[in-house]
Amino acid sequence: MPIYDFNTRILIEKGWSDDKKYCVTTPYGKKYLLRISTIEKQDRKRVEFEMMQCVEALGVPMCKPIEFGTCDEGVYFLQSWIEGKDFEEILTTLTDTEQYSYGIEAGQILKHIHTIPAPNTQEEWEARFNRKIERKIQMYKDCPIKYENGQFFIDYINANRYLLKNRPQCYQHGDYHVGNMMIDYDGKLQIIDFDRDDFGDPWEEFNRIVWCVQKSPLFASGMVNGYFYGNVPMDFWRLLALYISSNTLSSIPWAIPFGQSEIDTMKNQAKEVLEWYNNMQNPVPSWYKGA
Repeated sequence: MPIYDFNTRILIEKGWSDDKKYCVTTPYGKKYLLRISTIEKQDRKRVEFEMMQCVEALGVPMCKPIEFGTCDEGVYFLQSWIEGKDFEEILTTLTDTEQYSYGIEAGQILKHIHTIPAPNTQEEWEARFNRKIERKIQMYKDCPIKYENGQFFIDYINANRYLLKNRPQCYQHGDYHVGNMMIDYDGKLQIIDFDRDDFGDPWEEFNRIVWCVQKSPLFASGMVNGYFYGNVPMDFWRLLALYISSNTLSSIPWAIPFGQSEIDTMKNQAKEVLEWYNNMQNPVPSWYKGA
């Protein structure tokens, strides 16, 4: 379906992606999501398209990949349009039972996504992630703004790096949290925005759970319990605390170009994380409700 066959093209302003996103409509009234990227991203976007086809083949409820190609504006990527609501907006209006149930469902969907293996050529996780850690610690040290008690994150990372050894790797959505989910008009959870997909430790995928917790600790607890079928290993909690510490360190230098509002958001988030983990002394966060 050539992208010039659309009757309407409405720009979508939401999200952090560099892609231009549009709701487009065919002459027959069918809607699609159209994403357009710069031509430099052609190879990256082709891989993303192919991996989304693999995820769709598993039966994952998602924005489905329809067509990929080049156009005058760069690289285009056509996906199915989901009629529904942003899950983030309705989550807190649901009952406690519903929040937890959707969390279970999100965890089981993620477990399904993680059945796609990483290529054999993938670099060993320990070496790769340690490089990332070093870069993030250095970014934080060079940053003019520091967290109150930020050293707790660095100390925890350094004491628990050994957990990275021999970690398995798989396909990752790359940004799995409530902000990248929808509820369709049948009440079914749908997963969107695969544009940060990658390969890595499946447990690292939970590093965005911070955003879920801030909306609903019950949803976040359900997500963990759904993924592990209620039997959560202690090493998961230890590694998750390491991944969240690493992410939190780099959040403050990331926020600076976006202004004081984003800086304040990240400072508050770091403070909250330290409270959950009792200054990184307890690897099981206080928000977690057991299975």
